[in-house]
Amino acid sequence: MLASDNQRLFNNAVIRVQHLHQLAAKMINDFEDSLLPEERRQLSKIFPLSFCNSDYIEAPTGKDETQKSSMLKLLRISFRLIESWEFPSQTLSGTVSNSLTVGSPNQITEKLADLKMGISVLIKGCLDGQPNMDDNDSLPLPFEDFYLTMGENNLRESFRLLACFKKDMHKVETYLRVANCRRSLDSNCTL
Repeated sequence: MLASDNQRLFNNAVIRVQHLHQLAAKMINDFEDSLLPEERRQLSKIFPLSFCNSDYIEAPTGKDETQKSSMLKLLRISFRLIESWEFPSQTLSGTVSNSLTVGSPNQITEKLADLKMGISVLIKGCLDGQPNMDDNDSLPLPFEDFYLTMGENNLRESFRLLACFKKDMHKVETYLRVANCRRSLDSNCTL
């Protein structure tokens, strides 16, 4: 793969995940705006105590660890995070389309699939013909159907789903930005 093609792929991946992150932020803001004041107060206490499905995916836990991670590791983690939303995005689209207007119900699922494909190509480019030795790629995703079991009418679970989606898209955006910077050999890849 040519360097210019690789750069274009990275730029497209960053733009796509930025859009998903912005979409997630808009969805959660619109969701909160649709709530009554008492419902808002209750939900503000929930998320910091909640856990997300993707918390089981091994990932850097802070800025320092992210900075020290290799480009390939950041791409693989990004891939797993995006992959972890393949099934839940169907529920997310349903939850969102019931309460908000964000486009077609498949918009999120399609954007995630495009991003996953782009990250896969970037990973293959990093491997440059070397065998993929990452054991985590073959592991099943944790609780693949975890979010699918949530009731769409459950206010708390809908909020949690939106908050986890926003959190994970922020992680992927950060990891792709650092990986892209690392690819350019820029010594100043600060977060």
